[in-house]
Amino acid sequence: MINRKSARLPKYDPLKKNLPDRRDYRGAAAWLKAVRDVLGNSVVFALDEALMCQGSFGGRSDEYIVWVYGDDSLAGYNGVVVLGNYISPYCVEERNGLRFTDFNRTIADSFANEKILDMQGITEAVSKYYFTNNESFDGVSIAPEYQSRFEELADEAVNYYDN
Repeated sequence: MINRKSARLPKYDPLKKNLPDRRDYRGAAAWLKAVRDVLGNSVVFALDEALMCQGSFGGRSDEYIVWVYGDDSLAGYNGVVVLGNYISPYCVEERNGLRFTDFNRTIADSFANEKILDMQGITEAVSKYYFTNNESFDGVSIAPEYQSRFEELADEAVNYYDN
């Protein structure tokens, strides 16, 4: 089941704690490790942050929103969006001490949250997947309700670097 907990993006609140600034770190992994150190080791990164962990998306130097699975208390930080409190370990990978959703779950979460998500990261990641897998989407598993939307995204991704 895809989590639909998020309905809107958080706004800056001076009463909330701040995460490390992305622009203060060289590379996404260093920044995400600093964020993990603040949020705790049990956090699971999702969406753009999962793509950064996978090496599928470099992120942005002004990154503010951090998508995670974890405790609701994490929303006490500026920019943190908690997609859900629990995620199956079957959908979680770990690399370099960072826990993140696997590629298929990341795609499913992107479609579930598309109304509030900038799809650039997922489009780049799907494009990279296609071209690094012999121009194939073999291994990508899409829920039936998102199949037609994935076909549109796949077409955009295949032609992403041509535009």
